[in-house]
Amino acid sequence: MRFYLLLPLAIALLPTVAAADNCEVSISAGDGMAFSTRTMNIPLSCGEFTVNFEHTGRLPKGGMGHNWVLAQTSDVPEIVNAGITAGLANDYLPENDARVIASTPILGGGENASVTFETGSLNADSSYTFFCSFPGHSAMMRGSVNLVD
Repeated sequence: MRFYLLLPLAIALLPTVAAADNCEVSISAGDGMAFSTRTMNIPLSCGEFTVNFEHTGRLPKGGMGHNWVLAQTSDVPEIVNAGITAGLANDYLPENDARVIASTPILGGGENASVTFETGSLNADSSYTFFCSFPGHSAMMRGSVNLVD
């Protein structure tokens, strides 16, 4: 059997990791409920980090909007629940919630946004998650954040 023919399939099945050598990463999501990556690495050498987020779909933000939110993993369920009552006008995030480390606004198809945040408050011993706060999306639209050397 010619195993080299299976190499593209094997590569496609590997989990994607958004790595950033220059303290910046690009992540996207379309009309389905999935980010383009499930893992993101932030170098410890970065004083600030920028996430460029793009909604590559066509649906409007009121119907299939997405955002990118960073928080400690343990805080995600409470942020998501509080975000439902905050509504679309507040990007489904509780206003001035200190548990939200960084976030983009809710985007509709074809829109993009960037967010830059200081990494000094991130702790290598803590667990961080990025997620979409649009109601019902966070269960499938989430990923882990790793602080790396």
